[in-house]
Amino acid sequence: MEFKMKEGGFTTDLAYGKLHISGDEQYGFRPYQLLTASIAVCSGGVLRKILEKKRMQVEDITIQTNVLRNEQEANRLEKVEIHFIIKGKELPETQIKKAMELTRKNCSMVQSVIPAIEVMETFEIISTE
Repeated sequence: MEFKMKEGGFTTDLAYGKLHISGDEQYGFRPYQLLTASIAVCSGGVLRKILEKKRMQVEDITIQTNVLRNEQEANRLEKVEIHFIIKGKELPETQIKKAMELTRKNCSMVQSVIPAIEVMETFEIISTE
């Protein structure tokens, strides 16, 4: 990837489109937002694949995140909380819990940031029966 300076930040051209990155939301995505999104969506993608392989009837997954930053240390990211809202039919909690454990082990973004950043995953099931 190549990043080019622009007013207020940097930009890069990717196959999907142009990505604007800046410490100021007025000019693009903030780096901590991209890092949080990478962790959350990587986890969500892995979870989705695992649930599909287990032939679970998942209709939708919503991912909510909360970030804890340390203002005393360059506003560094210290903790990312990821909450999955999994909607579907006949989703046993024990199977989802096992899938969540596999997700953590197999998500490259989570594995790349721990132990420097604490990543905490939770979930809830919404039954559509």
